[in-house]
Amino acid sequence: MPQQTTAMPLSRTHAQDLFARTRAMTARLAQPLAPEDMMLQSMEDASPAKWHLAHTTWFFEEFILKPHAPGYRSPDDRFAFLFNSYYVQAGPRHARAKRGLVSRPGVQAVLDYRAHVDEALGTLLERSDDPEVATLAELGCHHEMQHQELLVTDLLHAFSYNPLLPAYRDPEPMAVTAEEPLRFMRHEGGLMEIGHAGDGFAYDCEGPRHRVWLDPYEIAERPVTNRDWIAFMEAGGYATQTLWLMEGWAVRERERWDAPLYWWQQDGVWWTYTLRGPQPVNLDAPVCHVSYYEAEAFARWAGARLPTEAEWEVAFRDRPLAGNFLEQGALRPLPSGSPWGDVWEWTQSSFSPYPGFRPPEGALGEYNGKFMVNQYVLRGGSCATPAAQMRPTYRTFFYPHQRWQMMGLRLARDV
Repeated sequence: MPQQTTAMPLSRTHAQDLFARTRAMTARLAQPLAPEDMMLQSMEDASPAKWHLAHTTWFFEEFILKPHAPGYRSPDDRFAFLFNSYYVQAGPRHARAKRGLVSRPGVQAVLDYRAHVDEALGTLLERSDDPEVATLAELGCHHEMQHQELLVTDLLHAFSYNPLLPAYRDPEPMAVTAEEPLRFMRHEGGLMEIGHAGDGFAYDCEGPRHRVWLDPYEIAERPVTNRDWIAFMEAGGYATQTLWLMEGWAVRERERWDAPLYWWQQDGVWWTYTLRGPQPVNLDAPVCHVSYYEAEAFARWAGARLPTEAEWEVAFRDRPLAGNFLEQGALRPLPSGSPWGDVWEWTQSSFSPYPGFRPPEGALGEYNGKFMVNQYVLRGGSCATPAAQMRPTYRTFFYPHQRWQMMGLRLARDV
C-alpha cells in the first residue's frame, strides 16, 4: 500500500483499537465460508478468500513486525513468497493467477498465522513508543479494509459460476420503492482546490492538494438506476455501435455483453445474482457491475457525459459521509439517494498523478504510482466498502473493461 499522510501521529490507543476492529471485521466476513469456498479463484483479477486472509497478515508482518519487533519470528518463512502480492522490493512472489492452486497451507494454518501475527503486533503496539509503529499499523488496517471489499466481491464472482447460485448471506426482502425523477444540480465552477489537505489518513495518490479550473456544469442528484439501464437496453444500447468507443465496442463483441454482469432474463423479468443469492433486479437501485465502456455508452445515449473526478469531488465533498457501506450488511446497492456508498461511480478521469506527486521511497511506495496508466478513477464507495475508508478525496481505480466490482455511474452535463 502507499504511504499515508497524517497531520498528527496516531495515538497508541487509537492504533490498538483500529487494529482490533479491523481484524475482527475480516474474521466476521470469513466466518460463513467453508474451507472449499476459501480456495476459489475465478479469474486472475480475483484472489481466494484464504489468500486475502494471509496477505493482509503478511503485510503487518513484513512492514511492521520484521523491522520493528526485535526477535520476531515468522511461523513459516515461506509465507513471504506465497502471500506477497506485487511488492517487488519485498522479494519474489507466487504467480497471481495461480493463487487458487495453493491448497497448502490449509485454512486452519492461515488462521493460526493470523493469530500469531495478531499477538505479536498487539504486544508491539502495547510496548512501543515509536510513532512510526502506530502510523504503519493504521496504514496496514486501511490496506486490510481494501481487502475486505475485495474478499466479498471476489467471492461473489466465484460463487456466480456455481450452478446452485449459493447465497453468502441469507436473502432479505426488498423494500417497495418509487421511481425517483432524474434531476440535475448546477455548479458554477471556477478555480477550485481538490485533493487531500493533510488532515487525517489518506493514500499518497490523493495528494498533493492542487487547483483545477472547472467550467460551469450540472451533475445528477442520483446515480443511474436499473430502471434507467433497462430503458437503455430496450432502446438497443448494446447493439448501437455509434454509442460506443471503438475499443469498448470490441470488448462488448468479444465478451458478448448485452446486460450488466450477473443479469439474466426469466419470464420477462430481469434477475441478478447477488451475495444474497438470485434476486429480481431492484428497479430503483443504482445499476451495478457495469464497465467504464458501458457507462460511457449509456451517458452518450442519455445526452450527457460522465463527470470528471474534480467535478464529482467538488459537488459532494460537503455531503455527510453516510450511506450504504459494508458495515450496513446489505451487500447490494439500495435506493438510498446518497452519493456515498451503494456503488462506485465511474468518472471520465484517468488515474494519473496529481501535480507534484512523488511516490514514497521503498516497497510501500509501489502500490499506486506504478499503476497510474490505462485506468479510470471511480468515486463514492460502495455497499462493499468499509465506511472508515471513505473521505471526499478517496480515489479508487480500475481498468475500463472490468465489471466485477460494485461499479455504477452518475451523469453530468455541460452548461
